[in-house]
Amino acid sequence: MALVHDSFKYAVVPWLPRTGENHHAMRARRFMERFTGDERILATIELHDRPYAVWRRTRRRPRAAGRRLDAVLARIPDHALFLRFVEIDAASEAKNPEPIRSLREQMRERRLLSA
Repeated sequence: MALVHDSFKYAVVPWLPRTGENHHAMRARRFMERFTGDERILATIELHDRPYAVWRRTRRRPRAAGRRLDAVLARIPDHALFLRFVEIDAASEAKNPEPIRSLREQMRERRLLSA
């Protein structure tokens, strides 16, 4: 996952919206589908950037952001794996730690993580 998840940023068509099949994470998922059918891995690769996008919207529209996060989390088969991967992806001094703290808190509130 670590080697593939951001490897397809070069393939995104810049003049098209960076969503759906034109998002780097979806392109990475499609690539990995050739090698595994494990939805835990595929969903983690595809959705790894979504919590940050939701976090950015939280200040402007908190209710809508909560619904978006619910929709993302509903697609995740292995919440512990997903959180751990998102934490690792964000583990850089240059990145704001608040989105990860927020995701962890939201997942605990929804009882998606074991104690």
